[in-house]
Amino acid sequence: MERRDFMKKTALAGAAFGFPTIVPASVFGKNAPSNKINIGQIGCGRIARDHDLPGTWRHDVARIVAVSDVDSKRMADGKKLVEDYYTKKLGEKYMDVKQYGDYREMLLDKDIDAVIISTPDHWHSQPAMEAALAGKHIYVQKPTSLTIKEGRQLVEVVNKTGVVLQLGTQQRSSEQFRIAAELVRNGRIGKLHTVRIGLPGDPSGPDAPPMPVPSNLNFEMWLGSTPEIPYTEIGVHPQNDYGRPGWLRHENYGAGMITGWGQHHFDSAAWGMDTELTGPRYIEAVAEFPRAGFWNVHG
Repeated sequence: MERRDFMKKTALAGAAFGFPTIVPASVFGKNAPSNKINIGQIGCGRIARDHDLPGTWRHDVARIVAVSDVDSKRMADGKKLVEDYYTKKLGEKYMDVKQYGDYREMLLDKDIDAVIISTPDHWHSQPAMEAALAGKHIYVQKPTSLTIKEGRQLVEVVNKTGVVLQLGTQQRSSEQFRIAAELVRNGRIGKLHTVRIGLPGDPSGPDAPPMPVPSNLNFEMWLGSTPEIPYTEIGVHPQNDYGRPGWLRHENYGAGMITGWGQHHFDSAAWGMDTELTGPRYIEAVAEFPRAGFWNVHG
């Protein structure tokens, strides 16, 4: 499908949906299948498996009905993970999860109400904007974008379409961080005058020679708008497990631990300072960025 045709179709889909909102489970009463929020999972890697899928299926108001990934093996694993969970939970065989090798096809599925975006960082804002245009509500992992301009564009699209977007900052859902923010805001530690945020290093390794692209991976789609480079397994994600992927440590796809853990800690600091709606006027940061080899972000 050509991009121009896709954008026309998603614009029409957004108009057809109007301006829906996600309503609390209590409004529905007993959760019949027709009352559930149908969720499509975009990206079936480590974060999806460890956080986003389990965080969704434990709520009876939602149901995961589709998965998408540019790696067909990971997509099949994601489908199996979801179906195995529902089979055990429902006490009967469940095999209704759809698969989409291209998330844009998922966005055209009118049965899907919302999407979860758990892709590499360079694939956050574009799917989110396209989902909004398709009338889908959105939960997107942090960071929402890698540039301020891209982030502003996403905000404009979400505001224009009227969908609900939530940013995936898990520390907001952790009791210990809420308690810490409450203590600081209420002066229980005294007057706040300085906040320092520290980030751990992210281990790198030697460069790897180019290798054939696995048949199960659409590497061109994975690269997206980033520069074309030779494929290496350590530069994308492991093929035989769900360990920490190498793309986290390359500037084409993010900023290492700054956009990884940094997003969480910056947010927690603002939470404690009660500056969530204003933000800082000035930022001072110190980090080392190696320039040689593949591993070229803060570590």
